[in-house]
Amino acid sequence: MHELALMAELQQLAEEQTRQAGARHIHRLRVRVGALAGVDADALRLAFEVLVANGSPEGPWPAATLDLEAVPARCFCSDCAQPFTPIDVIHACPSCGLLSRDVLKGRELELVSLEVS
Repeated sequence: MHELALMAELQQLAEEQTRQAGARHIHRLRVRVGALAGVDADALRLAFEVLVANGSPEGPWPAATLDLEAVPARCFCSDCAQPFTPIDVIHACPSCGLLSRDVLKGRELELVSLEVS
């Protein structure tokens, strides 16, 4: 379950930003997860719950929540000169059938925002 390692990295980033802001508590993390990022959203939520449950009551995490924003895959067909949403892992253009290597979005794994106090 590499989602636990990913959440540990997000934890480090969030705590560093919280310290830099002069805050003591993290209320909400907003994370953007692309369909092609290789991340299981449910496993990431579970890893977050483990993080919060194992944290110190005096630490920054006890009341924190996690918001996940799912980003669908989007590719570009060089033949049709149009973006498209692939229907499977092959990334074939639905108009002409050309296979696309140009992934416009869907690989994201980003800490988008933090609510701290």
